[in-house]
Amino acid sequence: MKKTIVILVLLISTLTISNAQNNDYNDITTTVSYYLDGGTNNDFETVKKAFHEKAMMKFVTKDGYKEVNAIEFFKRVIKPGPKQNRKTSIQSITIDGNIAVAKLEIEYPTFFFIDQMSLLKINGIWKVVNKIYYRKNKNN
Repeated sequence: MKKTIVILVLLISTLTISNAQNNDYNDITTTVSYYLDGGTNNDFETVKKAFHEKAMMKFVTKDGYKEVNAIEFFKRVIKPGPKQNRKTSIQSITIDGNIAVAKLEIEYPTFFFIDQMSLLKINGIWKVVNKIYYRKNKNN
């Protein structure tokens, strides 16, 4: 009888943890989709929903290391216009408690952006707090 109770408790715990991770996975997918869909549709307000107000974007150019506030950057560069000619995909999502990393790929006709987003679950809501990216030409 005790063995059965222990097994039931373990099973219920496992199902509860699994369900919580599925909910987190779905919530993270929604968050990074704000970024992907907003960028594709030139919709700054949608992109903005993905990021924490203090989120940073870090990258390397021919001039070296750069770091900018993500929301301020996207506010400057996203202008209303026709839909972008690109394909987007979520390559992976890794979750550990209230932290997560999402790897994204954005394919344009001649190059790719590979983005890695660090997310935190803040007051129950997943937000991107850091974005690093790499631009890869298709001929490489």
